[in-house]
Amino acid sequence: MKLIKVEKYNPEWKKEFEKAKFFYKELLKDIDPKIVHVGSTSVKGMWAKPILDIDIIVSNTLGSNKVIKLLEGVGYTHIGNMGVKGREAFKYSNDNQNIKWMKHNLYVCISGNENLKNHLLLKKHLQNNKDALEEYSKLKYELAKKYTDDINSYVDGKTELITGFLKAEGMDLKKLNRIKSINKKN
Repeated sequence: MKLIKVEKYNPEWKKEFEKAKFFYKELLKDIDPKIVHVGSTSVKGMWAKPILDIDIIVSNTLGSNKVIKLLEGVGYTHIGNMGVKGREAFKYSNDNQNIKWMKHNLYVCISGNENLKNHLLLKKHLQNNKDALEEYSKLKYELAKKYTDDINSYVDGKTELITGFLKAEGMDLKKLNRIKSINKKN
């Protein structure tokens, strides 16, 4: 059972992302993808689970396939798109000697992908709206206390607020409904 823990923003998260980014840039130098820190740990002042969210952005499926092979070569396990077209997810073992930074979620996204836009729009909204940042931080903290070991309920509990932020950023209803269906509690 994994306990959900939400912490006050920690500047170390940015440093940990920079370590990861350096590693990926070296590993993927022949592909030259864009590597972006997304999710709550990427927003200064945001409360978050101490887990980095990292998107490796490539231009097409061919680039994605190359990245998948290279990541598998350093100990990542490709777990597929998890129902999200244009995004490939990975997991890793905590004893992987190639990885020397904090726990993280890793995705390879094709540029322009809907899920990538979701990540970037949410980050932008939180960075530019102090009230939204505070409201989302408070909700995450409360949900983590309420659902200490139920990640599905935790994610489901955030969905309405997140989609409200994305709507404010101009995301259309069809895309918002897809996000709701992906995040829906099973």
